Amino acid sequence: MPGAIRLKNKGYFVKPIINLKFFILLFCFFLPISYLLTVCLPAGPANGGAGWLIAAYAEDKIVAIVNSDVITRKDLIDSLNFMRLQLSREYKGKDLEEKIGTVKMDILERLIEDRLILQEAKKNKITIDEARIKSRINEIKKDYPTDTQFQAELMKQGLTQGDIEKKIREQFLMFGIVEQKVRGKITILPDEVTEFYEKNKKDLNSGEVRELEAISLETDDLAKSVAYNLKLGAKLEDLASRYPLIVNKLEIRSGEELKKDIEEAVSKLGINEISKPVRIDDKYYIFRIVSITPGKDLSLSEVGGKIRDLLFEKKMQESMVKWLDELKKNSYIKITQD
Repeated sequence: MPGAIRLKNKGYFVKPIINLKFFILLFCFFLPISYLLTVCLPAGPANGGAGWLIAAYAEDKIVAIVNSDVITRKDLIDSLNFMRLQLSREYKGKDLEEKIGTVKMDILERLIEDRLILQEAKKNKITIDEARIKSRINEIKKDYPTDTQFQAELMKQGLTQGDIEKKIREQFLMFGIVEQKVRGKITILPDEVTEFYEKNKKDLNSGEVRELEAISLETDDLAKSVAYNLKLGAKLEDLASRYPLIVNKLEIRSGEELKKDIEEAVSKLGINEISKPVRIDDKYYIFRIVSITPGKDLSLSEVGGKIRDLLFEKKMQESMVKWLDELKKNSYIKITQD
C-alpha cells in the first residue's frame, strides 16, 4: 500500500522579540564596540572580561525581519534547543543527531513562517486555554523520573520552564489559526475516495508481515555463541536457561521503516533463519524469522478510511503552502544574516 503523504511538522517554535535598543545606541551614538571590549571591559576574574558582551551581542544579532517583528540569532538557538528537547522523547543518540541535522538547514525559513502564522493568529484574536498548556507541560514531565531531572534537562538545553510554556502557547495559537484558515476548510467527498481506489487498486495491498524474535544480550561474544547454537538447532528455551538473554517478539509490515542495521540483518532471512549479531546502542541483537504472511488485496471498505486520510493530508499540504505563500506575498520579509 502506498505510504501516506505526511505534512511535515513545521515545529512551531518561536522566541519573543529581543529589545535591541541598547546595542543600537551603543553602535550609533557611543563608542565603537572594539574600544569597549579592549578599554572599558578589561579581562579579569572580577567581571569575566568582555566575553559576556560578545556573547550577548552575538545572540542579539538580527537575522531576519518579518513585518514589525525581528528574529535573532538567539531565536535560532532556542528553537533548535526546543526541537532537541521534543525530539529526544522519540529519538536517542545518533538517531537524534541525524534528526536534528535535517531541521538545521531550513530552521530560519521555519521561524519566518511561524512568525507570520503567529501574527495572523494575533490579528484574528485566537485565544488558548492556559489549562491546555499546563497539561502539555505535564505530559513532557512524565518522560522524566523527577521534576529535578526535568529542570536539569531544560538547563542542559539552555531553556527554562517559562521558555517551554511560551513556546507551547505559541504552538497552540498557530494550530488554532491553521485550523480556522486551512484545515477546517478542507473536505473529502466519497467520490474522491472511490476514484482514488479504482485508479490505485492494484497497488492497495495489505503488505507482507514478518513475525520475528529479537534476542538481546550484553556482549558480542555472548551473542555470537547464542547465534551459533541456534544455527546448530538448539532450542531457545534451553539457551535461555544458560545465557542472560531477553527475547521480544516483533511484527514488521512491508513498507515500515527500520533502522538500517536491522533491515540489513533481517531483510533476506527465511523462516527460522538466524541473523548475525547486530549492535544497537549498548546491546547485541540476534533476529530469527518466526513466520512470513504474504500480503493480500484490500477492498474499498478496508482501505476507505486510509484513502480519505491520504487525500486529506495531500489537500492540507497543498492548502498550507498556498496560504503561507499568500502571507509571504503580503508581508515585509528581510533576511539579514550573512
